[in-house]
Amino acid sequence: MASITQTVQPSRPVRQRARFDSPNAGKIALWGGIIFSFAFTALIYLAGPALLSVPHAPDQGASWYYWKLIDPTTASRLSAWGLYLAHQFALWGLIFYAQKQRPGYTKGLHTFNILALGVNALFVGLHFVQTHVWYDGLAQDVSIFSSQGSVIVMLIVIMLMESRSRGLIFGKRLPISQRIVGFARKYHGYFFAWAIIYTFWYHPMEATSGHLVGFFYTFLLMLQGSLFFTRTHVNKYWMFVMEITVLAHGTLVAIVQGNGIWPMFFFGFAGIFVITQMWGLGLKAWMRWGLLLAYIGGIVIVYSSRGLNRLWEPLAIPLIDYAGVLVLAGAIGGGLWVYDRIRQPKPAIAAPTEAQ
Repeated sequence: MASITQTVQPSRPVRQRARFDSPNAGKIALWGGIIFSFAFTALIYLAGPALLSVPHAPDQGASWYYWKLIDPTTASRLSAWGLYLAHQFALWGLIFYAQKQRPGYTKGLHTFNILALGVNALFVGLHFVQTHVWYDGLAQDVSIFSSQGSVIVMLIVIMLMESRSRGLIFGKRLPISQRIVGFARKYHGYFFAWAIIYTFWYHPMEATSGHLVGFFYTFLLMLQGSLFFTRTHVNKYWMFVMEITVLAHGTLVAIVQGNGIWPMFFFGFAGIFVITQMWGLGLKAWMRWGLLLAYIGGIVIVYSSRGLNRLWEPLAIPLIDYAGVLVLAGAIGGGLWVYDRIRQPKPAIAAPTEAQ
C-alpha cells in the first residue's frame, strides 16, 4: 500500500504549477505590484533631497529637459544606456519566449510572468541606485519628444487594438479589418515594452511631483506588461485604469509647470474617454449621457472665461490620437499588403513541348 500511495502523490513540479495556476495568484501579483509601486514612489520622494546638490543648466524652453547633468561623464552615459539595453532585451526575450510557448490565458501566473515581475523589480532598484550614483538618464542624448511620443503612440495602439470590441467613435466601429487589429494585438507587446522601458530610463528618479506621478504610472504599466497571457492583463477595468491615468499625469504635470495649458490635457484626454474609452466599460445609457453632458458642461464653464479663441485646445489631443489610429491602421495594412505580394507564389511556367 505504501508504494501505491507514493505513485499517486503529485510530484514537486506539479505542486509548483498548481501554486502558479491558483486563481488568487494573479490577484496577489496585481495588488502586490500596486503596493510595490506606491512604496517605491515613496522611496523616491524620501530620497529626493539627496539630489538637490546636482547642478542643472538653466531651462531653455519647451524642447529642453532640465533634469540632466551639465557635464555628463562616460560612466553616467554607460550606466544609463547599458542598464536600459539590458532591461529592454530581457523583456523582449521574455515576450518572445512566451509567444513561442503559445500559452492559454490563466487566472494564475505563468513562469515567464514571475520572471518578468522579477526583472522589472530588479531594474527599478538598479535605476534608483544609478540615479543616486551617476544621475543621468537617456535624456542626455535623445529628445524629450521621443519620450513623450512613445507613450502617445502606445495609447494610439491601444485604441486600434480595442476598436473592434468597444468601437472607436461613440461605440461605432470603423472599417478596419480584423487582420490589421490582429497584427497590432499580436506584436503590441514588443512596442509597449520599448515605450515603457525607454521612458523609464529617460528620466532620473527625481522627486518632483511630475516625476513621482510619472514613475508611479510607469511602475503600473510595467506591472501590466509583466502579466501578459493572464486574465488580469485583459481585465477591462484594469486596462481602463492604465488608459485613464494618463489624464491625471498629463494634467498634473501641466499644472506644475505653470504654463496655463492644463485644460488641453484634461479635456483632451477626457474627450477620448467620453468618445471611446467609456464605451468598453458596459455603462448604462444614462451614465454615458451623464458623463458626456458633464464633459461638455466643463468645457463651457472653463472656456467661457478662458476665451472662445482657445477652444482648439480640447480638440488637439483627440484629433492627433484619432488621426494616429487611422495612420497606424493604414501603415499596418500597407505593410501586410506588401508582405502578401512578396509571399505570393509566382505562377508556374509550363515546360516547352517538343513541338515548340
